[in-house]
Amino acid sequence: MTAVLQNRPVSASATASEQTLHHVVIVGGGFGGLYAAKALGKAAVKVTLIDKRNFHLFQPLLYQVATGGLSAGDISSPLRAILSKQKNVQVLMGEVTGIEAAAQQVRLKNGEIVSYDSLIVATGSSHHYFGKDEWSAIAPGMKTIEDALEVRRRIFLAFEAAEKETNPTRREALLTFFVVGAGPTGVELSGALAELAYETLREDFRSINLGETKIVLLEGMDRVLPPYPTDLSAAAKKSLEKLGVEVRTKTLVTNIEGDTVTLKSGDQEEKVQAFTVLWAAGIKASPLGKAIAEQTGAALDRIGRVIVEPDLSVPGHPNLFIAGDLAHYAHDHDGPLPGTASTAMQQGNYLATSIQRRLTNKTVSAFNYKDNGSLAVIGRNEAVAALGFANLSGFPAWIIWIFVHIYYLIEFDNKLLVMLQWGWHYFTSQRGARLITGDDSIPALSALVLEEMSSDKVVESSSSEMVEA
Repeated sequence: MTAVLQNRPVSASATASEQTLHHVVIVGGGFGGLYAAKALGKAAVKVTLIDKRNFHLFQPLLYQVATGGLSAGDISSPLRAILSKQKNVQVLMGEVTGIEAAAQQVRLKNGEIVSYDSLIVATGSSHHYFGKDEWSAIAPGMKTIEDALEVRRRIFLAFEAAEKETNPTRREALLTFFVVGAGPTGVELSGALAELAYETLREDFRSINLGETKIVLLEGMDRVLPPYPTDLSAAAKKSLEKLGVEVRTKTLVTNIEGDTVTLKSGDQEEKVQAFTVLWAAGIKASPLGKAIAEQTGAALDRIGRVIVEPDLSVPGHPNLFIAGDLAHYAHDHDGPLPGTASTAMQQGNYLATSIQRRLTNKTVSAFNYKDNGSLAVIGRNEAVAALGFANLSGFPAWIIWIFVHIYYLIEFDNKLLVMLQWGWHYFTSQRGARLITGDDSIPALSALVLEEMSSDKVVESSSSEMVEA
């Protein structure tokens, strides 16, 4: 049942006696913020969209940038270009560091102040290392273009270093890849890594056998894709193993130090080596959530999301709204809504409509979430889809995944480029964006590798002495 909320005042600037337009400030150019701005394009309001980047990023395809399947520009679109025809929308590049709810102002990093009548905060989330933030330098996640390029650098650098490596222990470590977290990002990344190693690159090297590449997907719970139905989790695990991914469930990472990863499964603990550890295990909300809580007294959940009212407003502040990953919305649901692109899009559109209804003194209904299903791709012809009315796996789910992602890419040239590159990759197994940029130094040897190498030399020396005797 859809709840109906009482009309709430927005601001004195919305009254007919005022000549200025109602000013809607949107912080964040992700799915929630962008869809709100687009939906307000023809409204009788002034809109200011603020983002610290000048582009919108299609995050669901970041893993393809990380594995060389797509270039960063293929999944990014300039915000100004997207909104150029909406003359009531201004785009500002800047980082919001604080919100003063009483004064109805947002403060930018450079000291500038922007006043608002209605405010939408949709700044998303970042990686969560569960109190081990020092791991971020060793095990990068994927939330930004820079993250994806760093992951790509490490992946391809590991193969290049292995090609030159003569010590078998060190070569084995270079060809071992750990993906921590078996949610959609971890599953998609490990599947893409397997296709990269066992198909795309298999003819490109001379000194190494890429069949010896070891890709390990780690998950603390008892199955991959925990939020999905159990039959789809089983299908995803089967597809991953078919690709050559080693899936280890009920396994926790307790330490990462250099190239040494400490794993715990039950009461057993082991240390293994991998030069490439990739993080897909958790998220935490944007720091603006904490700033909003300090200003308004709003409650936060355990990962820093703002617990919002049924209309997505902050309690006690009817003109301050939260959308996307920063919002904890649990009304009429067993728990908070999933932090997906679909959720953020729906909330952005809803807020645009609700603000316009308030300005014309119309009633505003509570946000009504529509579950459009969940999709995760594993590899060529392999995906899973939980659509509510049916659970699909294999080729049918893969086709749906392709068309959904093409549809939601923002600009036509992005859609065309991605379609062409996916078609080329499908028939040739080639990935055209396999670039190593930035630092090209090879990671240092850890103490454990050095000990093993020393032990090998001692054994070789002893064997030589025995032969001479």
